[in-house]
Formats: sequence, structure tokens, C-alpha cells
Amino acid sequence: MKNTINEINAIVQDFSDRMLDIPETEFSSRPRPEKWSQKEVVGHLIDSGQNNLRRFICGQYEATPPKIVYDQDFWVLANGYQEYNQKDIITLWKLTNGQISSVLTNMKSENRQKTARTSNDSDEEKTLEWLASDYVKHMQHHLNQIFENAFAITYP
Repeated sequence: MKNTINEINAIVQDFSDRMLDIPETEFSSRPRPEKWSQKEVVGHLIDSGQNNLRRFICGQYEATPPKIVYDQDFWVLANGYQEYNQKDIITLWKLTNGQISSVLTNMKSENRQKTARTSNDSDEEKTLEWLASDYVKHMQHHLNQIFENAFAITYP
């Protein structure tokens, strides 16, 4: 888990300033009407972080593995990320990931193998440790949409 926490912290450290350097018009521009702007991609990463926070916390104490799913397009639209100030959305992304790092740091080692469910279509359970590692890959995948080839990964 320590490596995952270090990766989250390094990604946020490396990319928050880089995102601030993107001109606002570029950051807010949608490549196509049905596609997210870079700003909305960051908003999606915030939503993903918030949903994973619930998994990381609830998964440690709930008797039945929690089922925490979300409709990503609805969340991005409902949160109105396209209207956010660039600096504010990046700050919220940084703070969300700081909270995730804190929760993962405070997680007892015996809780890492507890599970959560992330889909309405399946009863498949994933360990909290697996979800944390996957969270990093998911973040890298979406940061590759903003900064082409920033990470050498294929996701999923």
C-alpha cells in the first residue's frame, strides 16, 4: 500500500502545476460536443476519488461488502465541472487525493483484504488494496488524455 500512496502523492505533485499551465481556453474546450473537456476529465477524477474514498472507508467496517457504484457522466454533469474555475478544480483534485492518501495511510493492514463491490451488473468483490492500486491506474489513464503518453499503461 505504501507504493500506491507514494504514487498518488507523486502524481498529484507532478501534474497539478502542469494542469495550471494549460491555457484556460484549452482546458475548458471539448474536443467534440459529446466528449469531456480536460476540466471535466479532472472533475471525473474527483468523482472517482470521492467514490473510492467511500469504498476505502466503508469497506473497512461494513459487515457486508459495500456496493458503491456511480454513473460517471451523470456525476460530471451534476457537479457542473465545466463551469468551475481552473485553479479551483485542480485544488479540489489535489485535496481529494490528499484525503485518499490519508485514509490509505491510516488503513490497518488487516483491512486491506476486505472487499467492496463496484458494479450493479456483478457481485464480484475487489479487495481495498486492489481498488487502491486500480485507482492509480485509472488516474494515469485519464491523465494520459490531458498529457499524451504521460504514463506507459493500458487501462483497463
